[in-house]
Amino acid sequence: MAKPGLDGHDRGIKVLAAAYRDAGMEVIYLGLRQTSEMIVSAAQQEDADAIALSSLNNAHNTIFRNVLDLMKEKGLNDVLLVGGGIIPKKDVDALESEGVGKLFGPGTPVQETIDYITNWVNSNRR
Repeated sequence: MAKPGLDGHDRGIKVLAAAYRDAGMEVIYLGLRQTSEMIVSAAQQEDADAIALSSLNNAHNTIFRNVLDLMKEKGLNDVLLVGGGIIPKKDVDALESEGVGKLFGPGTPVQETIDYITNWVNSNRR
C-alpha cells in the first residue's frame, strides 16, 4: 500500500491498512510520497499479491498508468493494481479498461475492498 506523488492525505489508507491486517492480509505500507519506481520495486521484492494506491491529488491518471507500465516492464503480470480516492467515473472507466483493477471511491465499505482483493488473489495467484 502506498501514497504516490505529493499527496499527503493518509488517514484513509492507514485505516485500510489496519483493516486489511485485521482481515488476515500481510500488509506493507510504504508511506507518503512514493514514486512509481519505489512502489513497483517494493512489490517485486516482497512478492506482493496486490498493490493498493490511494490518490486524492488528481494525479491518478498519471500515477496509475506509470505503475501499471512499470509492473508490465518488470513482469508483474499476476499482481493486482487496485486503488481508490477522488477519481471521476470517466477516469475510473478508462483506467480499469487499461488493466487497473477496481478503483474505489469515498464511502466504499471496507469489507467490499477486502472481498474484492481476496477474491482476485484466490482466483489469480493460487
